[in-house]
Amino acid sequence: MGKKVKKEAEPPPKDVFDPLTIESKKAATVVLMLNSPEEEILAKACEAIYRFALKGEENKATLLELGAVEPLTKLLTHEDKIVRRNATMIFGILASNNDVKKLLRELDVMNSVIAQLAPEEEVVIHEFASLCLANMSAEYTSKVQILEHGGLEPLVRLLASPDPDVKKNSVECIYNLTQDFQCRAALQELNAIPPILDLLKSEYPVIQLLALKTLGIITNDKEARTTLRDNQGVDHLIKILETKELNDLHIEALSVIANCLEDMDTLVLIQQTGGLKKLLSFAENSTIPDIQKNAAKAITKAAYDPENRKLFHEQEVEKCLVALLGSENDGTKIAASQAISAMCENTGSKEFFNNQGIPQLIVLLKSDSEEVREAASLALANLTTCHPANAKAVAEADGVDPLVNILSSRRDGAVANAATVLANVAMQEPLRAGLQSHGVTSALLGPLRSANTVVQSKAALTVAATACDVEARTELRNSGGLEPLVELLRSKNDEVRRHASWAVMVCANDELTAVELCKLGALDILEEVNLSASRKNKFSEAAYNKLLNNNLSLKYSLTGYLSSSNIISDGFYDYGRINPGTKLLPLKDLCLQEPSDQRAVLLVNSKSSDVSPPPSTEDKSSDVGYGRSISSSSSFRRASKEKTKKNSYHFSTGFGSPTEEKSEPPSGRNTALSKGTTKERGSRKGRGKKEEERVKEEEEVSTLPKLMGEGSPEKEWYPPFDPDFRVYVYEVTKSIFPITNIKEQIEVLARLWLIKLASAALWFVGSMAELGMKFS
Repeated sequence: MGKKVKKEAEPPPKDVFDPLTIESKKAATVVLMLNSPEEEILAKACEAIYRFALKGEENKATLLELGAVEPLTKLLTHEDKIVRRNATMIFGILASNNDVKKLLRELDVMNSVIAQLAPEEEVVIHEFASLCLANMSAEYTSKVQILEHGGLEPLVRLLASPDPDVKKNSVECIYNLTQDFQCRAALQELNAIPPILDLLKSEYPVIQLLALKTLGIITNDKEARTTLRDNQGVDHLIKILETKELNDLHIEALSVIANCLEDMDTLVLIQQTGGLKKLLSFAENSTIPDIQKNAAKAITKAAYDPENRKLFHEQEVEKCLVALLGSENDGTKIAASQAISAMCENTGSKEFFNNQGIPQLIVLLKSDSEEVREAASLALANLTTCHPANAKAVAEADGVDPLVNILSSRRDGAVANAATVLANVAMQEPLRAGLQSHGVTSALLGPLRSANTVVQSKAALTVAATACDVEARTELRNSGGLEPLVELLRSKNDEVRRHASWAVMVCANDELTAVELCKLGALDILEEVNLSASRKNKFSEAAYNKLLNNNLSLKYSLTGYLSSSNIISDGFYDYGRINPGTKLLPLKDLCLQEPSDQRAVLLVNSKSSDVSPPPSTEDKSSDVGYGRSISSSSSFRRASKEKTKKNSYHFSTGFGSPTEEKSEPPSGRNTALSKGTTKERGSRKGRGKKEEERVKEEEEVSTLPKLMGEGSPEKEWYPPFDPDFRVYVYEVTKSIFPITNIKEQIEVLARLWLIKLASAALWFVGSMAELGMKFS
């Protein structure tokens, strides 16, 4: 046998490239490989980039700078499954970078990523595609894109995946999407609640937590709560609360239960199965502040429904809430106070908190936390509204001082609440007197000047409640509180305007305060308000009338009448009718005006600058001394009239005294009636007497500068007065006051009035006769 000859290998074809193994240590080189047409190179390049991206955020930013994202997006739809899988894995990692997310939105790759969730794809692709969507869904624009490309349906389907990572990524993405109400509606259509409830049975706490968070959002909708109840979701939640090993899930489970308690049927179901007692006991005995806080929040949400409040009261929820007020955690205190505020709508609860609850809330008013003080003051405001016993309990528990201190708080809500409590306390007369000693009136000045309409309204209401006493009105006037109160009458807010009008009405009970309010323009503002059909209210009309009752001259000029309760006093004058909006000048200004063709102003004034009591008619009779004293006063008035060239004043009483026919009349009465009387009597006594009086008047006019203090500092101005009217009032008072029987008083007064009327009639006849003789 011959030797075997070794067969030589055939050389490769000349047009084929020899295989080349390259070891690259630069990411830039691998990024360039992403454009290769070879599947093996693409797969290995993607695998290398994936490992590089896993190492940290800096590497993700480097890949973005090298331009790796755009070629990778093309590989998501590659025909080769390995290349497509590796590219999807890269995007699952890269999508956590904000800059990468922004670029992915611009490249519009959402449809390609969602396509990787198809049932036929590998679990690994599902895992990283869902991870990519979970990262992307944290931003609103991406949420919209996911919904528009139909990404919600495959995500709900993947909740039943056997792979825990897929479940975790899918439920996380759904949780992010549920922040949008459109997504919540879509989830309801996809019947997503049953698979989410199944996740509560997962052995992985992170999946359970995400499922609870998702349920906490979607159960804000009534339909979702019904679905949860129908699928025994409440039982799952109660079991979680009963399991101590799952205490890291208790907070979120309570959030879901809080939503479910808003539904009456669900609350009844929980109560019937004993779950409500377990819930309250759990909240009261838990040592975790957040759990207590969420339990109180759950009660607060549910307590807004009347039937729920009734059930809670039957379960003695008040005891649990009072216990939570003693927590060391501020959040728990706030939540418990808010729950008490909600439960106050139930009368039985209000009565319970009278002995237990109010003292603890007053302690919270002294807390260093403004949020705690605000929540406690809100609870007290609701507790004391329409409940005198609770208002009394606040005062007896020394709650006034901390409430007054809160009026200077920087939180508007706290100020409004404190003002409400003080107003409720002040509604009771025995308690109102004690408020002034705590400086309530001066403390209200700040709230009255607040820019917040709620604070303004509550402060004005408190003024209305506290200003029922003279001392309070005096303090308000002296401390400058009337000015901001009057400004609130201009408010565009209906409630502010109504409460300010109420306060002005109460303050107007005091004459000095009413005068000050008028000086500040309250009457003008109220008149303007009442002319508007949309702005006026019953209180603004009542306040306006109250101020008018303290300015009867203005009231008579505006309305043309006075009521039986309006008692005029010295200084009342009748200017004549004026139109609404027209300002009535003060008496002094009218007295100093030039003469005109307008009707005379009628003045009622028996009070002179000399406050000595008037002599009786017996003393007067025809006594010359009395005549001289009146004459001097009258001459001063007449001279004053001529000095100011004003002669249109009449005394509306101008009848003289009952003994006028027997006595010498006072000379120079500054009224048309007095002039007529002078003329009539002058004609009887002869022209000589008339000349003497004329000379006397001229002499008195010459002495006017001395009487008026001309050339010296201006003295206090006094209105002209009617001495005859003064004597008449004196005589009537002296005649009637000793009589105790009202009927007899009326009869005597009527007789005196008839005598005066007859005297006036005689004077009128004489005047007309004299006038006829003059013209003849």
